[in-house]
Amino acid sequence: MCLPNEGDVIKIQSYKHDGKLHRTWKKTTVLKATDQLLIGGNDRTLVVESDGRKWITREPAISYFHKEHWFNVISMIRADGVHHYCNIGSPYLIDNEALKYIDYDLDIKVFPNGSFHLLDEDEYEFRKRSMHYPEEVDRILKQQLGILTEWVLDKKGPFSDDYIDFWYYNQYRSLHPNNDVVKNTDL
Repeated sequence: MCLPNEGDVIKIQSYKHDGKLHRTWKKTTVLKATDQLLIGGNDRTLVVESDGRKWITREPAISYFHKEHWFNVISMIRADGVHHYCNIGSPYLIDNEALKYIDYDLDIKVFPNGSFHLLDEDEYEFRKRSMHYPEEVDRILKQQLGILTEWVLDKKGPFSDDYIDFWYYNQYRSLHPNNDVVKNTDL
């Protein structure tokens, strides 16, 4: 597939290591797409879980995906500041259906004051055994977790002070000037 253009609306799909679909975000507006990077935005978008449950995100968010890093970052804009939810996962690929990646269970939650917590370590250890993650994947994921932690501490990339100002307030809102909410009619 050719790279999507700024303003295109795409789906995001996360899978598990065994190839099963885990979760789908139905509508994300592309803000930037290069051979190495995709930044997208959404607001109150429909999410469909693998078991069929549906829910709608509660706030605007900017998503950061990179082809060289085994993580992605969802920056959620809330009244008390920006909360980042970081998924340890494979680098993304994009095809005619969606942006896709494998979710490897480990997550980091970053709070507006810069503090953060590693989440789901037990889930990771369970799935690593039950889905037989290769040793090389385990090594890469732990290395990437270290890189992600450095980014958080150094306020690099999606954790920088001006990231949300630029990507949400400037780019995303310029594509949706008359409506803070992207209407979702997929329910």
